[in-house]
Amino acid sequence: MKTSPILPALLALLFVSASAASAAPAPDISSRNCHLPGAEEALRCLSVPVPLDYARPANGTIKLHVTIAPAFREGARADPLFVLAGGPGQAGSDVIVLLSAAFKRVRATRDIVFIDQRGTGLSGKLDCESRPEHESMSDAELETEVRKCITNSRAPFAAYTTANAARDLEGVRRALGYGKVNVWGGSYGTRLGQAYARAFPGSVRSLILDGVAAPDQVIPAGGRDGQAALDKLFAQCANDAACNKAYPNLRAEFDSLAARAETGIKLSITNPRTAQPTTFTMTGQRFTGTVHSILYSPADARRLPFLIHSAYQGRWEPFIARQNISGDLTTESASAFLLHLAVVCAEDVPRMTPGLMKDDAALLTRALAERMPAMCKTMNVPAVPYAAPAQIAAPALLLSGALDPVTPPRRAESAARHMRTARHLVVANAGHGISQLGCAPRLLREFLDRPGAQLDAKCLAEIPAPTFQLGSAGPQP
Repeated sequence: MKTSPILPALLALLFVSASAASAAPAPDISSRNCHLPGAEEALRCLSVPVPLDYARPANGTIKLHVTIAPAFREGARADPLFVLAGGPGQAGSDVIVLLSAAFKRVRATRDIVFIDQRGTGLSGKLDCESRPEHESMSDAELETEVRKCITNSRAPFAAYTTANAARDLEGVRRALGYGKVNVWGGSYGTRLGQAYARAFPGSVRSLILDGVAAPDQVIPAGGRDGQAALDKLFAQCANDAACNKAYPNLRAEFDSLAARAETGIKLSITNPRTAQPTTFTMTGQRFTGTVHSILYSPADARRLPFLIHSAYQGRWEPFIARQNISGDLTTESASAFLLHLAVVCAEDVPRMTPGLMKDDAALLTRALAERMPAMCKTMNVPAVPYAAPAQIAAPALLLSGALDPVTPPRRAESAARHMRTARHLVVANAGHGISQLGCAPRLLREFLDRPGAQLDAKCLAEIPAPTFQLGSAGPQP
């Protein structure tokens, strides 16, 4: 899941119910050939108009961008795969690269339909301008920039909820003339997928949920999960002879850096991006936010001991280079920051009770959790009342990485309690995202072909753990 460059350290985190709207005639739409980053061949793109406010249809419409990768075989199955990206804030058109990875086998017999959720990608993206100077601003200056961005936007943020996005999916299904559809959701897309399956049970044939968000999960309150992933990484380094030899005091070095960053570490370095001298302050928010984002991918996480040790020795350039990765993204492909706030401020922050925050408090997410209420006050969106989740009837395949810092296996187990038929697969050496790894693409195809059949998933245990980076040359071979 990618985040907006304007606040790379503020949003290192991931991430319901909906009720059916009355049926309306399917709009008359036409498709065109299009070329999008991540796909070599031409795909089909179209715009589907949906009500901006389902409670007030007269308030106008917005156009949803939809990308269709047609099945390779002429005798394609009638039930396509709808792809819901993460965030909230990522668009379906941002994850087209999954065509050649996670969905390469599924596409043989099914259309793959990527949907840009309202407020993301090519569906009226709600974002803030990203400027190079944001990287060197203080936390207070960045927050001022965010408030300006929010107040300058004319978007009706209250319309950008998960429930409305679920209604949008039904509008897309009807507009494209499909019967029942299969749904793949990643990260926040699993929340949206569950909401759609509950709101329109007759429209969903099956669900594949990768990095599963539980119905009761509060996105900013993820300290317990992030800390568990960091502790596992430290333990793995300690149990690896080469890593332990290179970084025998890793945890102590991390604790020292985190404590110093709380009061601000003044840095004068050569900017890894521009090669120009630069001076700025490494704050606790920037430091822990970067560490948390690194933990999403085990391959990335295995570089973290090197980054921590280098910074502890005063060589911050590798750490800063990794922090700047989100800023290297163009605003066209980065996550929609204001859409993220619109959803989280309405659906999550109202449930951030003092008791929850005390129970789930941890270093990696504390700074963001403490600042979210102030940002949400500026957003001024009405709270979406939490409703007890209804049972999902469609068969579901749940995928979890044991090293995931935001949606670990316990979240999928919680979600499965509200599903009639759920198969949960846990990959020991994986983090946030399973579908593209090892034999997973084949398993996705097998599940979609026969959702009720047994699935032999022993091959997932063959996915290896990445090696640790021990020096500037990169990970061990």
